[in-house]
Amino acid sequence: MTPTKPVVSIDNARNDWLRLRTLILLRWLAIFGQIITVFVATQYFDLRLDLGLCLATIGLSLTANIVAIAVFPQNRRLTEVEAMLTLLFDISQLVLLLFLTGGLNNPFALLILAPVTISATALRLQSTLALGGIAVLLISILVFFHAPLVSGEGVILQQPPLFLFGFWLALIIGVIFVATYAWRVSSENNSMSLALAATQMALSREQKLTDLGGVIAAAAHELGTPLATIKLVSGELIDELKDFPELAEDAALIRQQADRCGKILHSMGQAGKDDLHIKHVPLSAIIEEAAEPHIDRGIEIRFAYQGSVVPAAEQPIIRRQPEIIHGIRNLVQNAVDFANGRVDIRASWTDDRIELHVSDDGKGYPPHLIGRIGDPFIRERSGTAPDPQRPEYSGMGLGLFIAKTLLERTGAEVLFSNGVAAADSDYSIGAMVDVSWSRAKISQSKDSANMPLGENQLIVE
Repeated sequence: MTPTKPVVSIDNARNDWLRLRTLILLRWLAIFGQIITVFVATQYFDLRLDLGLCLATIGLSLTANIVAIAVFPQNRRLTEVEAMLTLLFDISQLVLLLFLTGGLNNPFALLILAPVTISATALRLQSTLALGGIAVLLISILVFFHAPLVSGEGVILQQPPLFLFGFWLALIIGVIFVATYAWRVSSENNSMSLALAATQMALSREQKLTDLGGVIAAAAHELGTPLATIKLVSGELIDELKDFPELAEDAALIRQQADRCGKILHSMGQAGKDDLHIKHVPLSAIIEEAAEPHIDRGIEIRFAYQGSVVPAAEQPIIRRQPEIIHGIRNLVQNAVDFANGRVDIRASWTDDRIELHVSDDGKGYPPHLIGRIGDPFIRERSGTAPDPQRPEYSGMGLGLFIAKTLLERTGAEVLFSNGVAAADSDYSIGAMVDVSWSRAKISQSKDSANMPLGENQLIVE
């Protein structure tokens, strides 16, 4: 059965997680800062401000905070629209206060970057573009329409036209640059968090499957002796109860059901309990177990060890880690999905290294994405037609990211490339993945290679 990949959507990664309490706290800071600034400007610098209108504008934010605290719980998560409207209110309130205090002649106009930056880190691109566009429009209006900033002596304080234009341009560039920078960094963090969560889900699923196999093996091992005893005793009862047909029939039924239990356990698993041979297996066993779900998908999968078929006894004995199995399985799945007819899996080793090479005879990786293969949520460029060979895939790259992350967790180095083979080569030359481990990190030590498997170990929940 082909393993089901975890469904993770990056589209919803930035929605409905911004808390109302966070915006309320930031607004309290803005309110106190605005009150202190107005007080200092009027009392110490003797600027002639319309104090009533300024305090009324600040009071709008104060009222909004009080209403928000009274109506909504502090742990409320804002929806996309609610967060956008909240930030739009903050931008409008700040612009109105700047209008009353000199427009762009007021150096505190720089604070208009704050709501746009919050939007870039918390909201989707569409909302950020909308808020950024509104901020740019309001900044431009402040250049021409604002109450003059007048000193106590009646002198109008304003910048020369060239400096005013420069400040306006700096604010516009600041809105665009800071918002773009914050959105990009936040998007990278969000996508990486989602991808790592998907990786953990995949690893957890693989570990559960491994544990389930151990439980089944333990049940088969433990119940074998009691079932054999039941079959032996029931057989003796059948012989002893020949003169009592009804009782003999019951004894035969007991034996029949014991045989049935034995067959069920036999079909579910024949290995012993958590034996050492389950944890340390030949390299070929790990590779073929990982590739097994994709053997019957209509694509020829060819295995080669040291360039030919090498007996298991001569292969490295490595630890059977879920990360290795699931990582290789994802690489094989990707190769089978895009192969035209054949996938080659080759393993080689030396005294120091173990190397795995997976290649297919498909078209290879897209050239413009070759440097980003292994990153999560890679999408084709807009306008690119979907691959007719795999129309169900959206090109997120999550499978290869999971494989790369899991394999690197075991100490592997993973390299993606497109192959170019010699004319006499018999190997596939499409997409290629090279995985290399230090032998000491995953292989059984030479001192223990020839040791007996050891006693069965109880499986502890």
